[in-house]
Amino acid sequence: MTDLAIRAADAADIDRVLAFWQEAAEGTSVSDDREGVTRLLARDPEALLLAEQDGRLVGTVVAGWDGWRCSLYRLAVLPARRRQGVSRSLLAAAEERFAALGGRRGDAMVLDANERAHRVWQAAGYAPQPQWSRWVKPLTA
Repeated sequence: MTDLAIRAADAADIDRVLAFWQEAAEGTSVSDDREGVTRLLARDPEALLLAEQDGRLVGTVVAGWDGWRCSLYRLAVLPARRRQGVSRSLLAAAEERFAALGGRRGDAMVLDANERAHRVWQAAGYAPQPQWSRWVKPLTA
């Protein structure tokens, strides 16, 4: 995919990203709103990576770095552009970012029921850790 461009999102991209996630992402998150993405960009301006092709948004990944862990979220590819190397390019960009920051391991949040995503992550060299479970507590009502 030679005409694919990967870049960090900025505030002008927020509405487009939110609309894209409605179309391309599996599931929703409590942070999938303007306020949540604005906070992400304020905290880590390079974290939200966009893949664009011919000016159209075709993929995203959040590659968050907190100084301790490299966390991957919201890997999403436009359905018509899947199986064309978009996720591979996004993950390569995320991993390059992490390596430059001193990161040692990428941790991905992947829905248990999303079998298609499991194949994507596995092809990229990621594997589940059965000894760990995600524990959550909502902080808002």
